[in-house]
Amino acid sequence: MLVGEVWLDDAERFARYLRPGEMHTAFNFGFMTQPWNAAAMRASIERTLAEHAPVGAPATWVLSNHDVTRPVTRYGRADSSFAFDRKRFGTPSDPVLGTRRARAAALLVAALPGSLYVYQGDELGLPEVELPREVIEDPMHFRSGGVDPGRDGCRVPLPWSGDASPYGFGGSPWLPQPTDWAALTVDAQETDPHSTLHLYRSAIALRRSIRDLVDGRLDWLELGADVLAFQRGDGVVSITNLGAGTVPLPAHHEVILASCALDGALPPDSTAWLLLRPETGRSPQAD
Repeated sequence: MLVGEVWLDDAERFARYLRPGEMHTAFNFGFMTQPWNAAAMRASIERTLAEHAPVGAPATWVLSNHDVTRPVTRYGRADSSFAFDRKRFGTPSDPVLGTRRARAAALLVAALPGSLYVYQGDELGLPEVELPREVIEDPMHFRSGGVDPGRDGCRVPLPWSGDASPYGFGGSPWLPQPTDWAALTVDAQETDPHSTLHLYRSAIALRRSIRDLVDGRLDWLELGADVLAFQRGDGVVSITNLGAGTVPLPAHHEVILASCALDGALPPDSTAWLLLRPETGRSPQAD
């Protein structure tokens, strides 16, 4: 399988790269630059599916890569979109809010049709690291005259185990790891059923085992301006609440996975996957 790194705003030009038997698919970078906004994200999803349909290529879904600010940090900012020319040192971010939204976004993209790509560390909920200037090596930082912190903040080696750096990395990291990453190590998250690592594992397992998530169609459901809701095939419904208020969960559905604890409603900045019960045959629109 040939996957292209094709970063183009022009949908027609983008599609020209994709052909069965040639370049099979290309990374969808447009989606990961979108702000935490239902209208912007839906427009990007619809545009992505439309771009790929004429050439029969599977859409791809990514939340970050080795060039882009990590979701936990990006979604915790007042401006949750991404653009290279706006990267600056000291941009405030709420880690609690960012983590909640990053978990919700992980389930959102995992429910979409096509291929899912996970950048190393996102499955651990790692934040972007603001590194001391003296250790930064990225040429983008130096070309900006020191204004842009560069891309090294998302390239810090992963924490595997232990309470201090190198967190089981197996040598001296080429970029310093934060001192507060002990709770984010693989070992620490292995024992926590509510961890981001377990959320990713559960989502990936369900993507493999539920036929509707493998190749079912996507039908949008209208549940409010701040809600992204769609049904895959005949059964699985994904609902993401990007607003400030709670969203009632539809009746006659079973929650099969959620990005946070639920109590009869979907809290802000969260996603739930629901299973349509065969005996009702009813969608959220009917409730």
